[in-house]
Amino acid sequence: MERETFILKIDGKEASELYEDIASLEVEVDEELAAMFRLTLGIGLQPDGSWTHLDDERLRAWKPVTIKAGLGDDSEELIAGYITHVKPSFDPDPSLCTLEVWGMDATVLMDRVEKLKDWPNKSDSDIAAEIFGLYGLSSATKGSKTTHDEAVSTIIQRETDIQFLRRLALRNGFECYVEGGTGYFRPPQLDAPPQPVLAVHFGDDTNVRRFALKVNALTHAKVSMFQIDRADKSVLDVTTGTSQQKALGQTDAAGLLAAGMKPGVVIVGGVVATGNPEMTALCQGLYDQGTWFVTGEGEIAANVYGHVLKARQTVTIKGVGETHSGVYYVSHVTHSFTPDGYTQFFQVKRNGVMPTGSEKFSASAGGLLSGLF
Repeated sequence: MERETFILKIDGKEASELYEDIASLEVEVDEELAAMFRLTLGIGLQPDGSWTHLDDERLRAWKPVTIKAGLGDDSEELIAGYITHVKPSFDPDPSLCTLEVWGMDATVLMDRVEKLKDWPNKSDSDIAAEIFGLYGLSSATKGSKTTHDEAVSTIIQRETDIQFLRRLALRNGFECYVEGGTGYFRPPQLDAPPQPVLAVHFGDDTNVRRFALKVNALTHAKVSMFQIDRADKSVLDVTTGTSQQKALGQTDAAGLLAAGMKPGVVIVGGVVATGNPEMTALCQGLYDQGTWFVTGEGEIAANVYGHVLKARQTVTIKGVGETHSGVYYVSHVTHSFTPDGYTQFFQVKRNGVMPTGSEKFSASAGGLLSGLF
């Protein structure tokens, strides 16, 4: 087993003096939410009436914090953010007095001020890159298909910067988040190589403590949108029923429908678009979201798995039958450090069932291997 480690830096310096009093440390990374951390310290009453850590300048609100985790000599950054909450708790039993320190990633700075602003003659990805730059962040953006000509319409922002960007991301089928010093505005990266294999009930290879799955056949539906063209008063009609995302399984939700059964239809209402390109992008984004009809959750001991499992990346799972073994997208990971060790609680999703034939279930496999389900 690998040696478990974490590194806590506050204001750019490692806070190693705090380690012996850390009761627990959790970092949550989710595909849709800001990354968050929760640090719990034991505090003690001193002879002079002061409390350990309670007056520590490093544990003040808005101090920058970076947390890394690793196995052996390797480490991965889990979060770079800021302290947002400080919560001392004084129990009648002095040994149970604690100080909780909460924080969020850099998007917390982008959620402080609501703005009313126009964005003429820009695509959604152009807007994202410019807003990220306002906060000193580099950007990794995917070009969105529609540029909003001010002669026809102008994008209006009526919310905070991160709320605005997540709204734009939703209508493009993109993810929007900050990791380290980079802001991301792009589709899920489903083509990247999967993380090391997670094995469930697989003999000596087993590295998953528990795992559960759910298949929801009700999520799949075509997405339609109708509106009147402002210029020529014609009816604009868009219907999307084909995913543009990479299939992580051989059979999608539509393939599970019984003979003669038609997919559901969702009609987008209460939304005004500038024309067919924007309507198409919105319907496509909503449709692609609905294709994730398989979800799962589980728990792994990091030193058994031997790796830091990362959200917003794919991972291969085996040992759960032929139907459900394959590549999944990791949508959430909670990294938990306690006296019992480093545990990773994860959530995954998949837009198909059955193997595609290209999965690698072992480090040496060049493709799908029989008997690895």
